[in-house]
This record gives sequence, structure tokens and C-alpha cells, in this order.
Amino acid sequence: MKNKGCTTSVITLGGLGEVGKNMYVISHDDELIIIDAGVMFPESDLMGVDYVIQDVTYLKQNQSRIKALIITHGHEDHIGGIPFLLQNVTIPIIYSPRIAADLINNKLADNNIKFANVEIYDKDSILKFKHFEIEFVNTTHSIPDSFAMAIHTPNGIIFETGDFKFDLTPIGPIADFHKMARIGEKGVKLLLSESTNALTEGFSKSESCVDEALNDIISRHHGRIIIATFASNTYRVKHIVETCKKNNRQIMVFGRSMKTSIELALNNGLLTDRSMFIDPSKAKNLKRNEICILCTGSQGEPLAALSRIANGTDKQISLLNDDLVIFSSNPIPGNAASVNRVINKLYLKGVKVFTNHEFSDVHTSGHAKEDELKLMLRLIKPEYVMPIHGEYRMLMAHKKIAEDCGVNPENIFICGNGDVLNLTSEGITKGEAVTAGDVYVDGSRIGNIGSVVLKDRKLMSKDGILLTILNINPLTRKLLIKPNVTTRGFIMVNENGELINQIERRVSEIVNKSLQSGSYNYTDLKNQIILELHPFISDLTGRHPIILPVIMEVRESSD
Repeated sequence: MKNKGCTTSVITLGGLGEVGKNMYVISHDDELIIIDAGVMFPESDLMGVDYVIQDVTYLKQNQSRIKALIITHGHEDHIGGIPFLLQNVTIPIIYSPRIAADLINNKLADNNIKFANVEIYDKDSILKFKHFEIEFVNTTHSIPDSFAMAIHTPNGIIFETGDFKFDLTPIGPIADFHKMARIGEKGVKLLLSESTNALTEGFSKSESCVDEALNDIISRHHGRIIIATFASNTYRVKHIVETCKKNNRQIMVFGRSMKTSIELALNNGLLTDRSMFIDPSKAKNLKRNEICILCTGSQGEPLAALSRIANGTDKQISLLNDDLVIFSSNPIPGNAASVNRVINKLYLKGVKVFTNHEFSDVHTSGHAKEDELKLMLRLIKPEYVMPIHGEYRMLMAHKKIAEDCGVNPENIFICGNGDVLNLTSEGITKGEAVTAGDVYVDGSRIGNIGSVVLKDRKLMSKDGILLTILNINPLTRKLLIKPNVTTRGFIMVNENGELINQIERRVSEIVNKSLQSGSYNYTDLKNQIILELHPFISDLTGRHPIILPVIMEVRESSD
């Protein structure tokens, strides 16, 4: 590592004041590394938006300095933005854990993006750059191959936790406490630590507790079992498979992401027995107590497998009255209403439902609670702390936890996206913020969905749309036939004939008046129709549909 006199900067482009969209940048002189590139799933008010990603203006402006993108683990809020990032910025290499690398390569193939430079790292890997040296530390999370990283810079060690929990009896590998402690003994300048569960007291339940609870439920039920969980929680899936094997149940898999996750687990040796998985067509030869359906939809997603089953629209599965449905998950913030809708539909079908509220051990979080955050602070012993990955209330709770663990309150930074921390030999200070914000992805379109578009979508969802189709002779400036008015989401045309007639007469008056004024301008006429028709419709109905005039110019024959 060279150039000790320069400042090392930590720039946040996503993940602060929100859960998701994680992206953190470490910069020193002519080098810049990116940590994670996640997406955030939109709230219900972002109509038609599929994903929210980072504004990468800063990366575009510093393109020549980018050396690598380094991934902590394979969850969507850490890798989901990679296809969009690669369309905007040239990334020389992506370093990733094994499972995340498979997920990334699948994601790139789905988006028809060719990128051959994904290199796998493990707990023993060390990445060396001119100004940085990075070592990795095993952590426990709800997806295999999750890592924290220690970034050795000319101005001290930056320790980034990734997503983690401390589980003393995990299903997979245990976190490397000893390596964390050794790094802490070297002296960590800045800790970047996740904050998702900072508001929750105590320790997370061990995954082995979930193991026992699910085993008890599956062994006691004599009908068919349907389990919805996160497809990425491979250790949970692994346990479900092993428990089904012990209880002589075959597994049918529903949901694209679940099928992908299981295939990756089989290919990587995390699951070993392919014979446990059967095609739905073979299930008719089995008794009900010999079947388990493993599916997506634990968050109430409308198009996911469990929602289709609950709605009765799945082509292969119909609910039976002795079915048992297990939600081996907790609702992500914002998803509670969707999950409750699915649960209510399941109850209406007469099936029994287990949720984590009633049986607290059918799910445990993959994120550190208060006491686990304290343990991380005690192991790493940082001089400075910046809570990351969380809403502001979570970041503030984490600040209090750090203070309780002896960190000087003046050395704890509550930052927002775009904020910059500058590390020097003297300490850490806030620098000048960079451009950061939300970019909306709508289908294949990136970034061109502005506030006006979203406002229009909200209006259409509430009051609908009204089209006025006009046939005008531009030479004679005459309306050839009466306007044709049609609507979507505003009123039923067939049931409101008189209202439609009133609107058509009013449009005729507006158009004839404009045409007789002596000037004919396509844009001005459209604007005049919208301007005068809005209050007219509002007075008649109390509603404010979006009005779209369509003008067709027809030149009549002189014959």
C-alpha cells in the first residue's frame, strides 16, 4: 500500500435511510472499489416500478479509477443491481463468494449481458491493489457464503460486516469469531456495520431452533404440507429437505426462484439427494402424508406460487381441506398487508396455517439483533463507527448501541446516501456530498420514470383515463363528425350514456370555438381541450381523470 499522505474516502451510494439498494465505495487517490450493488423493491406508491437502484453518476465521473466490484453475499439487496450497473459503468472484475457468483451469472444470462470476469473468493482469499489489501471473514446469515471484509487502507482498517448474525448452533458454518478478534486487535479505524435489527433486543434465535420446530410440525401432520420460505435461505431449504426425507415425504417445488436456488444448492453440494424432488405429475401416486410442496410467495407476492395456490388459479395444485400451510418467514417491512391477504384466503379455503406469530420458532432472522451488534463492536473495537443498511430509526438505534459499548458519540456518523467520510492519519471527518438518489426501473427502461409519470399513474389508478378522438379537416378547419369519447377506469360507457353525450357536446363546443378563432395549432387545441374539460368533468362527477385528446387530420376529397 502506498500514498499514505492522501485521504481515504468512504462514499455511500445506497443503503442508508432504507432497507436495500446497498452500495458502498472506498476510494484512495487513483483507486476505487465498490462494495455490493443491490436493488430495493418499490413501495406500493411507486406504481409500475419494478426495482429501485442507485444513481451511479459518481461512478461514471470516476470510471477510470474503478478497480473492482466486491460482493458480500448473494441476496438481491446486494447483487440485484449488477445487470443495471454493468449497463452504465465499466467494471473490470467482480469478486464474489461461490453461491453469489452462480446467482450473478444466472442473472446476467437472463438479461443477455456478457461478462466473463466474475472471480470467486473464499475465507482464505486476499485481494491486493495498489492502495488496498482486503481479507475476508466468514459470517452467518440466511444464505450460504456470506462474508465480512477487512479493507486495509493507508489510513487504517475499514471493517465492513455485510449482513450477519451470531448463531452458536447454526445449520451451516459458524462465524469466524477468532479472525474478527484478531483483526480487532490490529486496530480498526472504521466499522461499517449493518443495522436491520438494531431496534430488536437480545440475540436472534438459532437456526437449529427452527430445525426442531419444523421437524415437530412435519412429523405430526398427517395431510399434505405446503411450506413457503425465502428461496435464498438455502440452509432452511436444506433442513426442510432432510426433515421430509426422515418423514418419508417427497417434495414438489413451485416458483422459479425456488427451483433456481435448489438447482444451485445441488450443483454446489449443499443438497445431495435429487431423488427427493418429484414432478407434480408423479404426486398422484402418493398419499397426502407423503407430499410436501415447497414454494415461493412467503411475502404475499401476487404472482408467486403460494398466491396462485391461495387464489385457486394454479394449474397444478388445488388446496385440500387437510392441507397445512407453513410460513417459514417474517413479512419484510411493507409486505404485511400482502401476506395477510394470502393468509386470509388460505383460511377461507379451510386449510390450517402456521405463521411465525403463532409458532415463533418456524422462522428466525438472518440479521443481528441488539446483543449481536454489541458483540461485533466488542470483537472489532473500532475507533469510529458508521451504521449502514437500515432506515434512519435503525441507524439511530445502532448509534446508541455503539455508545453503550464505549464508542465516543462524536466518532459515530449517521449518514445518508451521497455522504462522504474522509479518513486521514488525524481521524475521520465528513466531506462534501456526491450525487446520489433513487433511479426507477420499469421493465427494460432505466431512469426515465420521473415524478410526473408516477403522479399520472396514481391519477389513472384513482380516477382513470378519458380519451377524446377527433376527426378534423385542417384545410377547412372543421370538425367532421362528433367527438368519440371513451374511458378506462373512469366510468362504464354503456351505463353512463347521458354523461358521455354531455362530454361529447362540451368537447365539440371547445373544438369548434378554437377552430373558428382563426388559428389552428395541434398542440394548442389539445391543451385547450384539457384545460376546459377538466373543470367540466369535475363539476359533473367529482373526479379528475387524465384527459388524452387524440386528433386525426382528415383531408376530404374534392369530388
